Order: sequence, then C-alpha cells, then structure tokens
Amino acid sequence: MFNTIYLNVVQERNIAMDKNANVKNRIIEVTTELIEKHNGNIKDITARMIATKADVGLGLINYHFGSKEKLITECVQRIIGKVVTEFQMTNQYETDKERLMDCATNVFNFLFEHSAISRISILGDLQNYTENCNSVLTQRGFSLSLRNDISNEDKSMFVFILTVAMQAAFLGSETIKQLLGYDFTKTEDRATYINKLVGILYNGIDRLRNV
Repeated sequence: MFNTIYLNVVQERNIAMDKNANVKNRIIEVTTELIEKHNGNIKDITARMIATKADVGLGLINYHFGSKEKLITECVQRIIGKVVTEFQMTNQYETDKERLMDCATNVFNFLFEHSAISRISILGDLQNYTENCNSVLTQRGFSLSLRNDISNEDKSMFVFILTVAMQAAFLGSETIKQLLGYDFTKTEDRATYINKLVGILYNGIDRLRNV
C-alpha cells in the first residue's frame, strides 16, 4: 500500500517536471523564432507577444525565467552558441595563420551582420563569464584553427586576446573609427582589422620565442 502511494507521488512529480520542462522549452523556441523574425530588434518583442504565441500564461515567463530580458538573453546565447558550434571551414589553407584569419573574419562579420543579438550575447557574457559562455566557445573555435603554429601553453592566451579585441572593437565601433580609422560598416575594413590584429599577435608570439 505504502509503496503504491509512493510510486504514484513520484510519477505525478515526474509528470509535473516534464510538463514544466516542455513549457519552458516551448517559450524558448517561440522567443527564438521571434528574435530571428524581428532580426534581433528585441524592443519589438513583448512578453505578451511571447506568451500568446507560446499559448501560455503571461506569468509563466517570469516563473521560468525571472523576466523577459533574462529569457531573451538565454535565447540569444543559444543562437550564438549554435552559430559558433556549427561554424566549419571547408577551404584549404597553407598555414594556421590563414585559417585563423578567415575564421576570425567570418565571426567578426557575423557580429556586425547580427548586431542586436551579438551585443546582448557579449554583454551577457561580461556579466556572467563562465566556461560555457559564447565568448569562451568562440575562443575554443579559434583554438581549432591553430594546429601547429602556437604551443598549447600560449594558445589559450592568444585566442583570449583575439576574442576580447574583436568584442571591444564591435561594442565601440564608433570610437574605434575615430581612434584607429577603421570603418566597420565596410567589410574590407573588418578584414583589414582582423588581419592586422592576428599579425600583431603572431609577432608577439615570435618575440617571446626569441627572448
């Protein structure tokens, strides 16, 4: 008798947990669709719009995520994480340096082509910098480009500096234009910046080796 009651309670609890997980995933899926539909213009997305499309009560957004802003941040992190994970270089390269430049240029272009969600992602990482945040995932992606040139000891620092310099340039693009002369509305200026940045980092590694 007791075992039957206990099993029923556990089963009901598991059903409730599965239901909550399904509701939460549904809200995330709908919000992600709306972010992509509105090209990252999150000001055009309201909590009521999300709740209506997800067919859930408005209060469930706060219950599961705390606020609309936290929900959107989580969705954006997933979007960027998917892009970083799925990014693959199919071209052939003679050197690690060429491979890294192409990879970094593609990522840099993505930031400006999807500026609204990229800004949310980067600022979200700065507030909660973890080993699985998109900034660190990007660094890991860059590390895969460096197969021979950089030692494992230096690689982590190398890709960290590269990623931070790209993010700072993106967030402060107007100031960077005044300070360094790069106009990041132009794809050629983005490529030039990345090439210069990677070149400086490589020169720094070469100098350390010669010390």
